[in-house]
Amino acid sequence: MLQAINDRKAEIPIYIGVGEIVVSKNPDNVLVTSLGSCVAVIMLAPGICGAGLAHVALPSSSVNIEQSRIKPGYYADTGIARLLSAMDKLHGGKRGRLLVKLVGGANIMDPDNTFDIGKRNVLAIKKILWENRLGVLVEDLGEDISRNVRVRVDTGQVSVKTLGKERVIL
Repeated sequence: MLQAINDRKAEIPIYIGVGEIVVSKNPDNVLVTSLGSCVAVIMLAPGICGAGLAHVALPSSSVNIEQSRIKPGYYADTGIARLLSAMDKLHGGKRGRLLVKLVGGANIMDPDNTFDIGKRNVLAIKKILWENRLGVLVEDLGEDISRNVRVRVDTGQVSVKTLGKERVIL
């Protein structure tokens, strides 16, 4: 009798760049991105095996309306609106059941806090989520470190790698 050593299917990574938004119901997908002052807004739809991620770079699209039309995920206001719309389609508009996780918002290359982009991103994102009656389940934010993020669509598990150390945020 043969026994499978690893019954798990191969993971299919989907790399998400700055300003991009990806939503998936494919249990084999792993959403992957790298962050500095940007924030990964991760939304999970429990019960249907669905996940979405917006890689937000700036707090407000008012600085460049034209770019926000081309790449809505680049800005907190347009990115979260687009991510919520995609997640509504994915799970039938049950917004109250979404789980939200945030990662990133670091202070990179700004020791005097002149621009404070990471903190401004986080504040804008939390305000928009609050306006949409969504809270943050878990966050890994701030500091002065870059992060690599992996979101498993099948389980909703988010792992964050910084300075060679990997941890799972629940």
